[in-house]
Amino acid sequence: MNAIKALTFGEILFDIINGSSHLGGAPLNLAAHLAKMGEKPGAKTGTKTGTKTAVISAVGKDELGAELLNKAEKLGIDTSYIFVDEKRPTGTVTVELKEEGIPHFTIHENVAWDAINVDAENMDALAAEEWDVFCFGTLAQRSEANRNTLWRLLSVIRAKHVFYDVNFRPGFYEKEWIETSLAVADIVKMNSEEAAIISGLLFNIGHDEKELCRLLVEKYPGISIICITKGAGGVAVYHNGNNEGAYEEIKTTSIEVADTVGAGDAFSAGFLYAYFSGCSVSEAASYACALGTYVASKPGSVPEYSEKIIEKLEWIKA
Repeated sequence: MNAIKALTFGEILFDIINGSSHLGGAPLNLAAHLAKMGEKPGAKTGTKTGTKTAVISAVGKDELGAELLNKAEKLGIDTSYIFVDEKRPTGTVTVELKEEGIPHFTIHENVAWDAINVDAENMDALAAEEWDVFCFGTLAQRSEANRNTLWRLLSVIRAKHVFYDVNFRPGFYEKEWIETSLAVADIVKMNSEEAAIISGLLFNIGHDEKELCRLLVEKYPGISIICITKGAGGVAVYHNGNNEGAYEEIKTTSIEVADTVGAGDAFSAGFLYAYFSGCSVSEAASYACALGTYVASKPGSVPEYSEKIIEKLEWIKA
């Protein structure tokens, strides 16, 4: 199997859950899971392998920032493009767990990742590499500075795929950001609640996921794969493969939820890893469901993998 090179952009932070801090932010979680899946069997977390995951973001010049960089490196993430902001603090999010482990987020503003600035030298370094996928979401676009940086990156990054994780947070998305993001992506992931918002915001239709997929690829012909995660209901996937316009729903096993923080990011990483390793869209979605469900059953966004997950991963690597 060829090594996977993934580059992510956006928020990195600490989730404060029940008074304890956990490394978080969708771009970081995604990179961490891809790094874990690229490890050699039996290797310690963070062992260097052919798989490369790098994150473009920023931390504050504070204790949390130093801790975040240290933990990210131990997870096997390339931190070369995580910049230190001397004016703003490292980002934090207060997470309150509702019924069934569903999180409610209080996302603090004016933090380091609100001002991600890539200088000319690092922009050239990023542009000089070839990536399998460039990943970004909506939340980090809440600042104009980040939107400008993102579009600069998209104009120079050489990536085979562009992955857009919709990842809405209340108060931190605009129709314009969604439309410009969808226009540059070929793989799109959202959950069922986000699908309902997009259905109404972009097309003024009710919550019909199959119809939404049809309308999205009609309006944005560059999109080839759409994943709509549905929690315990599994995932709906649309893809332009051998069967143009194929839409199917894949079920997952029921589990006792610890918390769902990071489960969607695990799904994203699992899907991308399996798909880039040669699995079909359906096979990749099935594995991604298994990984996302497992993460939801454990506290924290990047838990140690179970033997069952590792066995499935070894099948993908074979």
